[in-house]
Amino acid sequence: MSQKRRSQSWTELKQAGNEFFKTGQYGEAASIYSQAIKEVEKSGKKNPEDFSILYSNRAASYLKDGNCWECVKDCTVSLDLVPFGIKPLLRRAAAYEALERYRLAYVDYKTALQIDCNIPAAHDGTSRMTKCLTEVDGLSWREKLPLIPTVPMAVKEKWSLATSQQTTQHNGTRENEKSVPGEDSIKKALTLKEEGNAQVKKGEYKKAIEKYTQSLKHNSSEITTYTNRALCYLSVKMYKEAVQDCGEALRLDSANIKALYRRAQAHKELKDYKACIEDLNSLLKVEPKNTAGQNLLLEVQNKK
Repeated sequence: MSQKRRSQSWTELKQAGNEFFKTGQYGEAASIYSQAIKEVEKSGKKNPEDFSILYSNRAASYLKDGNCWECVKDCTVSLDLVPFGIKPLLRRAAAYEALERYRLAYVDYKTALQIDCNIPAAHDGTSRMTKCLTEVDGLSWREKLPLIPTVPMAVKEKWSLATSQQTTQHNGTRENEKSVPGEDSIKKALTLKEEGNAQVKKGEYKKAIEKYTQSLKHNSSEITTYTNRALCYLSVKMYKEAVQDCGEALRLDSANIKALYRRAQAHKELKDYKACIEDLNSLLKVEPKNTAGQNLLLEVQNKK
């Protein structure tokens, strides 16, 4: 048996490891992936992507077996070989979360969301970490975070292209595909958004709306710019525009708490109580103990 195993190529070993993993035999899977890594090393063909996948797969096995520190180590190796891999980022985030290293988990979940803002596991993880960190560190928890790396545009474009091709294979075409903004556009958008935030702090909501509008022309996929502008629209009683902005934010992140709450507020002002209640129910599914959401729901139910 051992002779046969030694003669197997690393791709065959990887496939065997995958089969063990699928049937819940995680210890065996990790062992086979380790053999596959040795085979790649022996072959001298050290393709970083091959290595990265094997380390990421072994990390998944360690994670399932509760061996979280080994999972973190393997994910880190995988990410050193091929930076910003979605799977190792999410696996390392889950391992950090299990180890109660909530700040590190938050950074990995947020990094994954920079690459693709439509990953439910990353959104859910970010929400959980936000809650944990608020409880542990208070409202200033963001100040204690390690630096969140900026994902290069080339990585986002590569991922967007790969997922676009997958979707096309499944659905024929991908609807509403927006062009990915360049790095200069993202920087301009961020500067304008920060200028908008400064206007909000001064209570200059109309000026802030102008800045956010300019920012969105440079980068139309920044969720917080939509939710910030929606807040301004609420403040100047432009409720239909607030609904529209929250809708854009929710198209990018269907579980965004601020977008759901602010759209509910706008619906309430427009006396569309049914839509308001729907948004609040969606919000409370994501964050059941959200006091503002609970209070607004009670208020609107009394109006019906």
